[in-house]
Amino acid sequence: MTSPNLTATRTILFTDLADYTGRVSRADREGIRRILSDHEAAVRPVVDYHGGRIVKNIGDSYLCVFHSATDCLRAAMSIHDDQDGREVADTIRMAVSTGDVEEIDGDVYGTPANVAARVLELTPAGETWFSIATQLCMNSSEIPWEDVGRFALKGIPEDQDCFRLVPSRRTWLPKRVEAAIEARCLVRLGPNEAAPRLPADPVVLLENFTPSSNDLHRTISRLPVLDPQSLYLTVHTLSTADRLIWLESGHGLVVGTPESIDEAIVEYAAATRTNSADTFSLDIEDTMIVPRVKKVDLELTICGLALPTVPFSQVIDSYSYELLPDGRWVTRSSRSLLRISVTRTGVVIRALQPEVSVAGSNCAPGQDRPLDGACVIETSVGKFNFVPVNRYAGLVLQPTQMRLALRHGQRGELGRNPGSPGLAFPNRPGQDNIHWCSGERAETARAKGFTLDRVLAGRLQASVEPTKEGVTLTPLHETCPTYVLHNGKLGQAKKAVPIGADDLIVAGTTVISLRIPE
Repeated sequence: MTSPNLTATRTILFTDLADYTGRVSRADREGIRRILSDHEAAVRPVVDYHGGRIVKNIGDSYLCVFHSATDCLRAAMSIHDDQDGREVADTIRMAVSTGDVEEIDGDVYGTPANVAARVLELTPAGETWFSIATQLCMNSSEIPWEDVGRFALKGIPEDQDCFRLVPSRRTWLPKRVEAAIEARCLVRLGPNEAAPRLPADPVVLLENFTPSSNDLHRTISRLPVLDPQSLYLTVHTLSTADRLIWLESGHGLVVGTPESIDEAIVEYAAATRTNSADTFSLDIEDTMIVPRVKKVDLELTICGLALPTVPFSQVIDSYSYELLPDGRWVTRSSRSLLRISVTRTGVVIRALQPEVSVAGSNCAPGQDRPLDGACVIETSVGKFNFVPVNRYAGLVLQPTQMRLALRHGQRGELGRNPGSPGLAFPNRPGQDNIHWCSGERAETARAKGFTLDRVLAGRLQASVEPTKEGVTLTPLHETCPTYVLHNGKLGQAKKAVPIGADDLIVAGTTVISLRIPE
């Protein structure tokens, strides 16, 4: 008696051997038996271990069925990761699909089996591809995977999205990352590492970050404004929610273990060397910029804090900024090293921690000292130059890690929210640093969240463009002025003006320096 038909949701796995016909044609009878037995030895115990069942063997192919999409892909992962059978694993290709099947006399029939068979025809040797149905059913946090595209499958009415399982010892580099390696503009950056000097048009690999973590957001915020597609997060497994958040921001993923990513980068870099002038070494332990980057014609660096004069528009009577141990200026913090205040009578510095000196004279914590002229402020995070200027109470100068590299013909934007490529001005939230004027105007400004950073600079403030003839600064905001410090005097740029390497750009509370590489 035949068993009754049973409709059930199952995950189908097909395996076969790449170039099976060619290998058999070159083998004797013992060799053919060894090819088939090695295939079975690689597949059968792993399928059994992960709760699957081999339905049948068709020549060089196995049809297997699983109750769980995740268990099926974990089985495929184990086959690929088998070091003892690595040669066999490199020739096995697998395809997976999920859905309702008919189980008749131990065999399975239905669309999932047909889809898996057609996906197998597309799958290269040593890889496992799977359908959208499997991707929707699996636990994404357990499976490393990536998108490979949308394909027309013979006999299947609609085009199908297909995905690739990423074994522990494999990484497929995205084309843009490969192009960056060839162009020597790949940057690798990890947690708690200062942003390095970036080449023009960099591609940045953000490595060893927890997705959606504060460390990741903080690191990105310290980079210049780049094309979102130039930022890649390296991951092995990733939850569906974190994946969607990252990809919807326009960023990319490099999927693999840290070891496999290192190996893929080094191998691709070695393969693209064309002559002795291209030779370089890659230290995979370090944050790395691949040497011999594309030529940089101009580098912009946020290099200081500009201090507007007071009273300001009957709104601010006085204000202050504080210096953190990492060199950033903030409105208030319990960790600050010093405070600089701007009042109607001038600029005053107060040491909040030891090891602060002005013009070579130590400042005891809690002690105020006026800054009457140009001087050097020494702290535990380095030296700052205070420079009095017209139109402002002064500038406090020290280069930061916020840089933007440009080539001839590139137009870099400046502002609170510039386009790509761009250099974003610091945005320091909070009003605790402001002493307000009396009156309705100040009360209204305070209620609307007034800060100097927001009011004195626009989202798109100015642009800078290097050419063979020189560097041009173009103001773009109608009401927020952009200034140029030239030969010690601050002047407003009311239209496009040429600027030189010794000039400083001042807009709002931000100072930007220029460097023209030799």
